[in-house]
Amino acid sequence: MLAYRHAFHAGNHGDVLKHLVLLAVLRHLNLKDKGWRYVDTHAGAGGYSLQGTFARKKAEYVQGISLVRAHASGAPPLVADYLERVREFNGGDALRQYPGSPALAHAMQRPQDQLSLFELHPTDHRVLSSYLGKQAGCEVRMSDGFEGLKSRLPPPTRRGLVLMDPSYELDRDYALVVATVRESLQRFADGTYVVWYPQVSKVQAAQLPKRLRNLTTGAWLHARLTVARPDARGFGMSGSGVFVFNPPHTLHAQLKTVLPWLHGVLKQFDDGGFLLEHKAD
Repeated sequence: MLAYRHAFHAGNHGDVLKHLVLLAVLRHLNLKDKGWRYVDTHAGAGGYSLQGTFARKKAEYVQGISLVRAHASGAPPLVADYLERVREFNGGDALRQYPGSPALAHAMQRPQDQLSLFELHPTDHRVLSSYLGKQAGCEVRMSDGFEGLKSRLPPPTRRGLVLMDPSYELDRDYALVVATVRESLQRFADGTYVVWYPQVSKVQAAQLPKRLRNLTTGAWLHARLTVARPDARGFGMSGSGVFVFNPPHTLHAQLKTVLPWLHGVLKQFDDGGFLLEHKAD
């Protein structure tokens, strides 16, 4: 949706969960020398100023990355790795910017790896293209990521990761996610697919994990983190989840440690909690 700008939400609790999982998968892919292809269907601008008008309007990062940084001492290894990537993106300890998914993937990219980044919003595409468009092994396309994904699968090396995190401001995004994953698994059954979704008061959001689970007989992992209350009208994002197809075998153990720590740091009320479920091959 062209009205959506992730800059308003950069560094929030949803980004924290999503990017921890993204880094865990990329770190696992880097254990082998063979190259991989990363496809980001809704890449955004690549990185975001936390001092700009958009980020400061709601200051969602205050209840996200800022809290995680404040509790860095004793953080699980995966969180410590994530915080180091954020520090590197800022060029030091001051938190002025937040790296989007493309920036984190680029930080993990090796010469043999490829990044395919899709973004429809003209302003975000322009920023992303300026940032990564001329980098080796990176392609930035101003086109629909759901549709464009078809041409990028399977990668020649048969090693790949797809991140799917549309705005979900249009209800049809939920159905498009399911349809796109279904078709992608037919094209590239061995790929790793990470689907992020918001925990909001919509039937489609509640049903999405089950619908995704029904797409595969192979391995999957589902993690959900609930940290906030909806507003008085029942609106607002109380948390988020990630559903991972063909997850690294190490991911469940990592999140088993990370999720309770993360909930303790990010919770804005006494209830909420986290969920972690998976199916191995």
